[in-house]
Amino acid sequence: MRTFGFLSTHPPTRCGLATFNSALADHLDGGIVRVLDGDAVQTPPRVVHTWSSRTRGGWRDAAAALDGFDVAIIQHEYGIYPGPDGEEVLPLLRRLTVPSIVVLHTVLTNPSERQRSLLTQIAGAAGAVVTMTNTARDRLLAGYGVDPSKVTVIPHGAAGPVGGTAARRDRPHLLTWGLIGPGKGIEWTLRALALLQDLDPAPTYTVAGRTHPKVIEHHGEAYRAGLYQLGAELGVAHTVDYQQRYLDQDALGALIRSADVVVLPYDSREQVTSGVLIEAVAAGVPVVATPFPHAVELLTDGPGLLVPHANPKALAKAIRRVLTVPGLAAKLSRQAGAELRWPAVAEAYDELAGRLLAAREPVGVAAA
Repeated sequence: MRTFGFLSTHPPTRCGLATFNSALADHLDGGIVRVLDGDAVQTPPRVVHTWSSRTRGGWRDAAAALDGFDVAIIQHEYGIYPGPDGEEVLPLLRRLTVPSIVVLHTVLTNPSERQRSLLTQIAGAAGAVVTMTNTARDRLLAGYGVDPSKVTVIPHGAAGPVGGTAARRDRPHLLTWGLIGPGKGIEWTLRALALLQDLDPAPTYTVAGRTHPKVIEHHGEAYRAGLYQLGAELGVAHTVDYQQRYLDQDALGALIRSADVVVLPYDSREQVTSGVLIEAVAAGVPVVATPFPHAVELLTDGPGLLVPHANPKALAKAIRRVLTVPGLAAKLSRQAGAELRWPAVAEAYDELAGRLLAAREPVGVAAA
């Protein structure tokens, strides 16, 4: 049986990459090389090495740890690794003696020259590159000159049904969740909520999740405080429930299934991967979202409605349709197929690793 070395941020760090890496690792054998912004205070299960941003040249020991497995799976996002734009992941890739799979969580349309050059070199050094959407693959081929034969599209995984029966609510329930910060677009939903108060009963809105740690580091809780103030000014504060806590999978699953509409009003026009979107679709809850790339790819003629960015009137109109048009919610409640569940996603990674190992010829240890 193949073993995998996973390089990424990892719980208890709370970010999208950490959550993704943990879920994927749960379905494959191996160990985790954790990337940490600071020094380790504890070693979670399956973590075989910690690469601290404070350790000069730490990529060497991280590479050595990954070489203890059959295949390395490396999560990539700018700024996760040490160095400008996280450039120290590149010498690590070049030092590895085992095949590597690099998973791209961001592929920018207009990167800086440094970002473009770095990602092109990372793709060149990797044994294989994974994108989670066709949009990201197309961007990679068109904008970075990556060899198409190296790129495989494997979707972001989604959890299977978990938890007990969701609590019944006597009012329509809107939901946004994830790490909170500017760009999440929650202010647009608050403004849309104010336009929906004529419905009987009027909807409630849950915003679940803590503020993103990077946002707290640089701006404190200013964004969240602004949301509280805006809700009060619009007269909807009493209908909004801010659940500022981390939800385990059971609690999150129950919360998602209690929603009538998941609202993803993101400001981003670049986001090619959204785990929140996948989880909402997998739960069979109608989605109303702005047209960030992953939403366009997944929701067009599918389980949701798309609305323009920064347009609360359009957002309110779409939510109103889901809540009031007979049969529309049921039509949009198409649960994701088995191919989007984590076991199938992990199997796709395992098959890709098998192809890399089968095609690989023995090579010497790369120079540092």
